Amino acid sequence: MPTQEMRGAAVLAGLGAWLPPHVVDNHELSQRLDTSDEWIRTRTGIGQRHIVTPGMSTVDLATEAGALALRSAGSDQVDALVLATATPDQVCPASAPQVASRLGLTGIAAFDVNAVCAGFVYALATASGLIAAGAASRVLVVGADTFSTLVEPNDRGTVPIFGDGGGAVVLRAGTPGELGALGPFDLHSDGELADLLVVPAGGSKMRRSDDPTDYFLAMQGTAVFRHASARMAESSREVLRAAGWAVDEVDSFVGHQANVRILNAVAKHLGVPKEDVVVNIERTGNTSAASIPLALTDACVDGTLKPGDKVLISAFGAGLTWGSTALRWPELADVESPHREQRIVQAAAL
Repeated sequence: MPTQEMRGAAVLAGLGAWLPPHVVDNHELSQRLDTSDEWIRTRTGIGQRHIVTPGMSTVDLATEAGALALRSAGSDQVDALVLATATPDQVCPASAPQVASRLGLTGIAAFDVNAVCAGFVYALATASGLIAAGAASRVLVVGADTFSTLVEPNDRGTVPIFGDGGGAVVLRAGTPGELGALGPFDLHSDGELADLLVVPAGGSKMRRSDDPTDYFLAMQGTAVFRHASARMAESSREVLRAAGWAVDEVDSFVGHQANVRILNAVAKHLGVPKEDVVVNIERTGNTSAASIPLALTDACVDGTLKPGDKVLISAFGAGLTWGSTALRWPELADVESPHREQRIVQAAAL
């Protein structure tokens, strides 16, 4: 357990991301849906997405991403694992203990956090709290989702948007002034607008339904766009104010990769130049809780994020939930691109 002097901040010490090998591009979708590559790109900025194949699950993606983050951190042990997901392998039990077991981390605290697309920011805040409280000195935070399993296969409004993936970071106890220290955090929700993004059936309120579409995601796209743009901008301003940063000090804005138009709208609200907005949605689609760590990984690998850079992070998801945080980018080792030939970890320990 950490000593009192170690509890000041959670510091980013490792980073990893993984995408399932099967890629579905816009041309393939246009063969079976009333859509086109131009229609999808114009409205979302997405060109392709990675999709799980039969037998592959959220736990698989989370395990792969977690293993890469641990390797990047040069560590094979943590005190806790927080998994951000809205698509667990089962309704019960939580998926985090299974991920921990596969990584050889049996016995540690492991639990799920569900704030949907804002889940990774919520999980970062949760893990930071564990470290600040002295309950853990090192935490593996994973965001993984298989949202392709929640979209109605013939719905051109949702199928092109969502992809599957996993991303993870290792946080260690450290001091607020060092590179990689996370915070401040700004978190919010509005349950009165829960119906804007909802899967109606399958939970305790509606366990079963005779309408098959009740088991798929229903989304009011126009309203979601409006709320996402405004809420992410408001939250980002709060974090900048708390951090004492001016907007023109931000080197990179890493927003949830839901839609390139939302990212551009948030940047415009904030006054962040387009060239400082990290965008990888063209190759991944909306990967929900995996979105932020996937974007961070891509930006780290391609050199966009450099040690000392001031990085602003913000996300918005169903619930409604949204939140933001900030950090100065650290020096990280062994960070691999998620766009590579891949394998699946099946062993109980690495």
